[in-house]
This record gives sequence, structure tokens and C-alpha cells, in this order.
Amino acid sequence: MAVLEKIDRPADLRLIKKKLLLTLVDEIREKIINVVSRTGGHLASSLGAVELTLALHYVFDAPTDKIVWDVGHQAYTHKLITGRRDQFSTLRQYEGISGFPRMEESPFDAFGVGHSSTAISAALGMAVARDLKGESRKILAVIGDGSFTGGEAFEGLNNAGHLEKDLIVVLNDNEMFISRKIGAIAGYLTKITTAGVYKKLAKRAERFLTRMSTMGVKLTTVAKRVKVLLFPGMIFEEMGFAYLGPFDGHDLFGLIEMFKTIKDMKGPVFIHVITKKGKGYKPAEKGATLFHGIGKFNVLTGEPEKDKKQPTYTEIFGKTLIKLAKEDKKIVGITAAMSSGTGLDDFAQAFPKRFFDVGIAEQHAVTFAGGLAVSGLKPVVAIYSTFLQRALDQIIHDICLQNLHVVFAIDRGGLVGEDGATHQGSFDLSYLSMIPNLVIMAPKDENELQHMLKTAVDLDCPVAVRYPRGQGEGIKLDKELKVLEVGKAEVLEQGQDIVIFSVGKPVYATLEAARELQKEGINATVVNVRFVKPLDKDLIIKLATRTGKVVTIEENALTGGFGSAVRDLLGDYNIKVKSIGLPDKFIEHGSCEILRAKYGLTKDKIKQRIKEFVQE
Repeated sequence: MAVLEKIDRPADLRLIKKKLLLTLVDEIREKIINVVSRTGGHLASSLGAVELTLALHYVFDAPTDKIVWDVGHQAYTHKLITGRRDQFSTLRQYEGISGFPRMEESPFDAFGVGHSSTAISAALGMAVARDLKGESRKILAVIGDGSFTGGEAFEGLNNAGHLEKDLIVVLNDNEMFISRKIGAIAGYLTKITTAGVYKKLAKRAERFLTRMSTMGVKLTTVAKRVKVLLFPGMIFEEMGFAYLGPFDGHDLFGLIEMFKTIKDMKGPVFIHVITKKGKGYKPAEKGATLFHGIGKFNVLTGEPEKDKKQPTYTEIFGKTLIKLAKEDKKIVGITAAMSSGTGLDDFAQAFPKRFFDVGIAEQHAVTFAGGLAVSGLKPVVAIYSTFLQRALDQIIHDICLQNLHVVFAIDRGGLVGEDGATHQGSFDLSYLSMIPNLVIMAPKDENELQHMLKTAVDLDCPVAVRYPRGQGEGIKLDKELKVLEVGKAEVLEQGQDIVIFSVGKPVYATLEAARELQKEGINATVVNVRFVKPLDKDLIIKLATRTGKVVTIEENALTGGFGSAVRDLLGDYNIKVKSIGLPDKFIEHGSCEILRAKYGLTKDKIKQRIKEFVQE
């Protein structure tokens, strides 16, 4: 019987022979690799955190003690040993278990995560609540995988040090901030790993100075400041934490003893652990960026499954930006620790001095772009839709209020699939549409995307270009890029019975549905909206008043989205409007095909709903 099969809850770790824990480590890695090869997921991060996770659960008593994971990329081992072993094969699959910790899924998931840098703040809140309620439990935040580059992590550290609550922060430093180490914090953590000699010297100096009678106190104060320079870990000490480390994150028994030792320490404690991303699987160790978040792959070779028939929207964006940047030296590319994911890797190689990866710091990325724009450059900020939410205030206050020419390339707009509720790009059209001065475009295909990007860099105002995840429509790309007329939609099909306004990804499904309806005697006008803001108001009113019935279709939340804007526009007219889009809920994980069918965004579902509407 495999050791893993004996582990139904963390307490079972303490019931098996200690030497079997090393066998368990190997079994867990094998399990994770085999499952993720079939489901896709965040492989490299979780492989690196196996020993750390087992040590935490061996020493601490979850779920009474609260272990809060940051991002959740590292939590697959946690899921396996907290009652979800038998469901692990359903990872990220529709109606299966989530790829991230979710409170609804298990009492062992202390806080729902998926975005970065939240663990310390959430854990501190739990620690304060514990003390106010007179409870006795340990609270831990496990942060890593680049989350430490996010500003909220330092906001949490600062407040935790001030409040002096019993709180343990574990930094899983896998020496890889998703794409690569980014920024001063990454370099700082590297220094810590080589600071042993300085640490010894600093301690000797402090002991010597405290023995001096007259000037001892003053000199010790000076020495502490010097130690900040000599021993980088002192920054955490100065923030109010007891800093310990760095420790070998793959020394399971060493980690267990260390956690036992610090378990009852009072006040804020900061534990620095060094792990290797992709540990135990050579392809992931060598290609940590590729295996950070990967689709299905061949376990033996490590090669991803290749079923692409045409380029992705992301790839078209990257190639088009390079083409534009060759002609316009003012263009600058910016991303937030996702150079590969946003298609900017090639841009970075072509224009290394005009590319900036700011780490997981979307707020900074946007305001940084504002500084570039006000200085005469043309910054293009490439960020996933779900992550751009974190910079909403900066978009409003720092960019649009000042009417600065910043281009937002919003990847993964709409449904993204298996990453689920934390990552669906369901809200961008809604939260961006309310902002003055902002032009918002959404292409129907990859050819239109390149023209929209050309339009965006040629405008002199804030611009957002929103496009979906995955392959394009297989449309031939024009060699020459053109500038689109702002606010002008495109009529694709003429019909007298009903008018359908579709935006972005659903346009082709809408067009196919309309052509099938035509065979059944229902003739529809189909419009590719192109510009969500400003709307082509004259065309919308003209076509709507002619037919008296309007359908809007978008892969975005209906609340506050494109359809809502059309309803507002047509409010004074006697026109029936039906809006098709995502409902007022957080969309679960599952393939995009399954989710589009469920929420009425496939050709057949669109056809059915339009037919019912016409016949009302």
C-alpha cells in the first residue's frame, strides 16, 4: 500500500514511521506530475513546495491552526493530504476540485486565493480576530512565487510588525518570480542566501559593543544600523519580525525541527525557506517558466501537447507590437511578471532597453506607464484582465483623469477556463466602461487585433484593447496595418427582422447563428461593435429603431457591461432589448467550451435564444 493512500488528513502524517515521509515526498511528486500532465496546472511551484507543505502540516494542527497560502500555486500537496487525494485527478476540471485553495472546498483552505500578495494581510486579520475572541491557535502565511514583489505583501508586513501579534510568515523563496527574478526585492533575497559570514561578524560586533561601558548603548544603536547593510535579513527585524533563515526547503526533517522550535515564539516571526521550482522533475527544473502554468504534456519527454492550428491572440499581439515598435521608437512595453504569458518575450529580446517587467505590481505598472506617457513615450501595458483589476484606481486617477496616452493590452478578456473564478476576465468591460477619456476596443479576430493595436498607439488618449485567451479564428493577416475610425462599428450581415450587436470573441458564433436563422426565415442584421467606448450611437439607434428588437452579445458580465450601455442608450425608445452574456455570479472553473455552452455563448445557444426572442 502506497504511503500516500494512508494520508486522509494532516494528522495522519504523525502516525506513520518518520522514515516513510521521504517515500511520501516522492509519491506526492509523482502524483502531481501525472495528474497535471493530463489536466494542466501550476506544476513547477507545487513540486518545489512538497517538503515545506509536509513539514507545516506535520508540526501545526490544521484546520485549528490556520495556514494561509498566497496565490495558491504551491498548494497541490496541501490538497492531496487534506482529504482530496481521491478527487485530485479532477483538478481544474469542470465540477472537479479547484486549482487554488477555496474555503467552499475544504475547511483546511483557510482563505480563498488566486491573486497575489494577499496572504499576510488575511493571516494578520485572523490573528487579530483570534486575540479578540480569546482563542488559542497558530496563524501562518505562506508567501512565495513572486508574491513578495506585490506591494500588499509589504503593507501586511508593516502592519503586522506594528501590531506585534503572534503570526508566522513563511517566505517560500523559489528563486524564480514566475518568469524570472524581477527587481530589487529579488536581488535582496539573493543576498540573504549568501550573508552567513556577515551575520557572524554582525553578532560578534554587537556582543563586543554591548560590553563597552561608556559608549556601549550609542555604539550598539549605530551597529544595528550597520547590520542592516551587513545582514540583509535585518530589514525584517526592523519591521518588527524575528527573522530566521534561510533554511533548506527540501530538508524535510530539518524543516520539521525548525517549525517545532519556533512554533511557540511570541510576536511576528519571519521564516525564510529556499526551494527549487520544479524540484524532482528535470523538465520542470530546467524550464521553470514553461512549467509554472502549463497545459497537458508528455510526462516522459516534458513536451507540451501541440494541437495549435493557428497563432494565439497573445502571439499576434506580441508580433504586432514588435512591428509597430520598429517603426516608432517611442513605443515601450510593460508587463507585471508575465512577459511570457502576455507575449512580450520576443519584444524584450528585440528591444531590451524599451521593455520593463515590474514584478507582480500592477498598480506600479500603470502609474509607471503614466510617467513614461507624460514624458512623451508610448507605453503599452500588457496585463491579464483579471490582474488589471488591482490597478483600477491608477487607471482612473493617474491615467484617464490626466488623459495620458497609455495603451492597455488586456489579455485573457472573457472566459479563461480551468483557472476558474479568480482568473476569469469577466469584468473588464464593466469596470472600464465607466471611466471618462478611455477608448475601449475588442477585436472579432486576430486580424482586427493588429489593426486595433495600430489604432491604439496612434491615438493621443488612454486606450484599452481587450482580447481573449487562446487561438485566433484562423483569419489571414493583412500585411499593412491600418488605423480604424474611432467609435465606428462594422455591419457584417443585413436583415430586417432583428439587429444583433456582438462584441469581441462571440462575433463569429453570432454570425454563424444568424446565417442558420436565415435558413429558418429569420433575417438578422449582425454588427461587429468593435468600440465598446465610444459606442457607435448613430448606427445603434438607426438599426434598433428600424427593427424594434435588439440583441447584445458579449463575453463579459452583463451587469454594467456593453449590453447595459446599449440599454441606457435606447432607454427613450420603444425597443425591446435582450442581452446575452455572463450572469451576475463568479464563473466556476472548466474548459471554455463547457462554460460557453453553459452560459449561452455558443453558436447553437445564441441561435436558440435569438429565435425565442424573435417569436415572443
